[in-house]
Amino acid sequence: MNLLESIKGDQKSIIKQSIGMDYDDFEYEHIGFDYEGMMKSHPYSIKQIKEIQKNAKVGETPFIELKNINQLIKKLSKKGYGAKIFVKDEACNPSGSFKDRRSSVSVYDAMKKSYEGVICATSGNYGAAVASQAAMYGLKAIILQEAFDSRKVGQPEILEKARACLAYGAEVNQLTVGPELFYELLKTLRDTGFYNASLYSPLSVAGVETLGFEIAEDSKETFNQYPDAVVVTHAGGGNVTGTARGLLKAGAAKTQVIGASVDLTGLHMASDKDFNKKSFTTGHTGFGMPFSVDPDRVDVPRNAARPLRYLDRYVLVSQGEVFYTTEMLAQLEGLERGPAGNTSLAAAVSLAQEMDEDQIIVVQETEYTGAGKHPTAQLTFARQNGIEIRRGHPENNMPGKNIIIPDHPSQLKTKEVDLDKLRKSYLRRLLKTVNYSKLNQAEIEFIAAEINKNRAFVENLLSSNSLEH
Repeated sequence: MNLLESIKGDQKSIIKQSIGMDYDDFEYEHIGFDYEGMMKSHPYSIKQIKEIQKNAKVGETPFIELKNINQLIKKLSKKGYGAKIFVKDEACNPSGSFKDRRSSVSVYDAMKKSYEGVICATSGNYGAAVASQAAMYGLKAIILQEAFDSRKVGQPEILEKARACLAYGAEVNQLTVGPELFYELLKTLRDTGFYNASLYSPLSVAGVETLGFEIAEDSKETFNQYPDAVVVTHAGGGNVTGTARGLLKAGAAKTQVIGASVDLTGLHMASDKDFNKKSFTTGHTGFGMPFSVDPDRVDVPRNAARPLRYLDRYVLVSQGEVFYTTEMLAQLEGLERGPAGNTSLAAAVSLAQEMDEDQIIVVQETEYTGAGKHPTAQLTFARQNGIEIRRGHPENNMPGKNIIIPDHPSQLKTKEVDLDKLRKSYLRRLLKTVNYSKLNQAEIEFIAAEINKNRAFVENLLSSNSLEH
């Protein structure tokens, strides 16, 4: 037995000690588990979470109309079309992103339970958020960061986040890309007895629920209606899940939840060869796709982030389109924000043109930019790694080979992802572990909830041959 297998064998006991939660309490026969029971297992209501965040200087961020971009969209749209875009400016949180919401409740919980420190595994914004919140409560913080390829070359955005974590007083342990990240996390949790501020715990996702709740409240106060659509940058699924759950808790059940990722098709995120051929460390298909169909590939036994439960649509944009939109936001609105957070804005510019002019579309987040997170640093790094940077039409985008910056805003066009294909992939993976004929009704209902469809849809898939293709 190697070290990785040895430490994984202790995963449940380490997680129980480091979060105070026994995931076995929510399991039932074969493949199902009590998701809602798990989400309600923590003691904090959304009202209490909002208060925790307010005291930690998190949340209640500005709700901004992009007036100049909206005028541009009207010019690009057919008559009667061109929804208004509003942005929830999450860059105003203490560490500069919505991840402060995810970290705030976990770090507070660690303080209440008298842990000496907190640990998280991340490559980017979440580490800075955990370090920032830990500093407020006087807790130690250890950030494990997947930072380098085998040549010890790190992306500017990741190195920028390491500097931010250090500024907040955290210890940063940097690793090369590969399977050792979660091994090192479990080992460090075991050795220190610190709290696991996991991205994928119920508390982390519950922290994002306030973002969806605030969007609904802001829109209701401004227009006396909930937004027609909210566009959410999609990576590991916590952003989509928390925002959607918050919208539902606020009563915005008819608001369409649209996930948006950067198209990095063909690049493997765990590949040393591909690691530095991308300019986005999150919000891309390397996370968005696998976490949709296999959400439990994380550091806890069951992931609280379940994007297929909540996505109404899922669209892709290219790296060049996001860089173009980042420049557009700065030069038309005077808001310089980070490219990763602008993934959903790039999608919204296209989506708004297919919506009626009296509709409202909300871009759910922004993030801060500067130093290694700035487009100039990222594009320079891409060129140094053999990526062609040029102007042209983004339809010629080839991830890992080029980044094409559009010539005109009319060239910003989303690419639709077939959610039913992802649902089938999810179900195929489940059926590798159990014969579908042995599934009981509770498990059929579980699958239906997991993929946001009714029982008839699931039963039709199970009885057809389509899952074999």
